[in-house]
Amino acid sequence: MKKTITILEKEEWKNYVRNSLQHDFYHTWYYHSLDTTGLPLLFVYEEGENYIAFPLIKRPISDTPYSDLTSVYGYTGPISNLKFEQLGAVFLRQFRASFLAFLREGQFVSVFSRLHPFFDQHLSIAPMGGIHPNGKTIAIDLRIPLEEQRQKYHKRLREKIRQLKRKGYSVRECSSLGDISTFAAIYTENMKRIGASDYYLFTPSYFSDLHHSDEFNSKLLLVEIEGKAVCGAFIVCTNDIIQAHLLGTMTAYLPDSPAKLLTDEITIIGRRMGAKYFHLGGGLNFRQDSLFEWKACFSDLILDFSSWRYIADPVVYDSLLEELPLDKSADIDFFPLYRYQVPAH
Repeated sequence: MKKTITILEKEEWKNYVRNSLQHDFYHTWYYHSLDTTGLPLLFVYEEGENYIAFPLIKRPISDTPYSDLTSVYGYTGPISNLKFEQLGAVFLRQFRASFLAFLREGQFVSVFSRLHPFFDQHLSIAPMGGIHPNGKTIAIDLRIPLEEQRQKYHKRLREKIRQLKRKGYSVRECSSLGDISTFAAIYTENMKRIGASDYYLFTPSYFSDLHHSDEFNSKLLLVEIEGKAVCGAFIVCTNDIIQAHLLGTMTAYLPDSPAKLLTDEITIIGRRMGAKYFHLGGGLNFRQDSLFEWKACFSDLILDFSSWRYIADPVVYDSLLEELPLDKSADIDFFPLYRYQVPAH
């Protein structure tokens, strides 16, 4: 049986995510409720007690009767109450047939979904084609002793963390409205400095709602020196994976890089929260850039990151491409390509 749950059906969405064997912060109703790019929906296929649930964002394609599906920013993909290998070949085949019928009935031209590096999601969708390697992400293994973890840090990083402590930097776990407002100011200054779009300029209520959601364990951490907060992060722990969802440093303190001390402290707090991994993520747009190298100083645990790029209606997909002034021989890493914004000359 298949069904589609919309973002208005809050408790039903939350139940499917809560009862899954593996999910992350990015699958939650709360995180999808923040999306403004389209209509969040949860496709569900179930037989008896077993199910696969796939969170997606529906977007209409202008001036056509068609739509497409994409995912929220982060690591999503399908989830289930069992490991995908435990569902069996027949169940997975029927899931795919059901999902393809859903695409036909909804006149969806394509599907794009970022997949989760820790989950075996490819078993459910790979036979349809479209799995695309997107680069690497980095995680810190919290299952090993803390000192062994720190021995994996680059030597200069270990010294930098010691230096920050000597200078008087410290990390404090916070929860008051005043602390949330302080972090909001740090984060907003950080986003404006790097020229982020308005999408990343959140209201104070966004941070408060994040802190009080019942779908994951969230904590606010501030790095202080001489009583002044200069860096901070909202961390979220879902199942056994912790990540810094939002992180910012005041411009004047960037040369000291207090985020390095904060990252080390998160691994300690993550252990207390029961996390097995601290997922640092990848570089900007998942390139192996300076941000990737910064993260690689903490760990040698590097994971493959993939996306699913599926063309459900090749005829319509190609017709949409024909309307764009694209160089057909150009190697453009963008999906779906008909949404690519051709640079103005």
